[in-house]
This record gives sequence, C-alpha cells and structure tokens, in this order.
Amino acid sequence: MPRMSNEKAPVFSDGFVVPITGLLALLFAVMAGMTVLPALSGSPGDIALPIIFGIASLLSFRLRQRARAGKEGR
Repeated sequence: MPRMSNEKAPVFSDGFVVPITGLLALLFAVMAGMTVLPALSGSPGDIALPIIFGIASLLSFRLRQRARAGKEGR
C-alpha cells in the first residue's frame, strides 16, 4: 500500500519556462526585424519600437538561459 504524504505536489513543473521564454525571444526578435525598415523611413521617434522589441528579446533570452541553468543545477 503506498504511503500518503502530507506534502503537496507542485501544480506546475519547471519544464514550461524554457520553451515559452525561447518562443518569446524569437517573437520579439522577429517583431524587431519587421519594424526596423518602416522605423528608419519614418520619423526619428519611430525607431524606439524596434529598440524596445530588441531589448525584450534579449531579456527573454537571458531569462531562458537562467531557467535552463537553474534546471540543470538541480
């Protein structure tokens, strides 16, 4: 007969963070690339959008690296 434990099992596993952050990094990189040419031909204030998307892509990629390192460290 299996023993019952008072500890609660985690609802979510840690395996969903790495793929989602990888997809977000790719999405933000694609969006940054798509908005560069219209921003360069537009007003000087339009260049902020591709820069923001690029920064978001780098942050998502960094978060993905941290999640992978934390998962492998266990």
